Amino acid sequence: MTRYAWKGYIYPGKREEYIRRHDEIWPEMTALLNEAGIHNYSIWNIGEELFGYYECDDLPFALKTQAESPVVARWNESMEGVMRMELDEKGEQILPEQVFLHP
Repeated sequence: MTRYAWKGYIYPGKREEYIRRHDEIWPEMTALLNEAGIHNYSIWNIGEELFGYYECDDLPFALKTQAESPVVARWNESMEGVMRMELDEKGEQILPEQVFLHP
């Protein structure tokens, strides 16, 4: 499995709401992540910053599966006003470069 990460931000005052929504994540959302081949997915928080980590074998397939999913579209809509992803100038998710690993 290859490791991937993302960065995002919680809007001020929305940390508890962000956590609550993930504590109650929809079963269809976790099923979609499995279908996309995403595993060992965790999200970390410091202040308003979010750092997500996951593993998958085929990132293009995982991204395409999510992009075409009405479940993901509904999830993203539900998270508007709670958090935002860090995006590049094209509006695409920035995937940080791994610079160290201690196995």
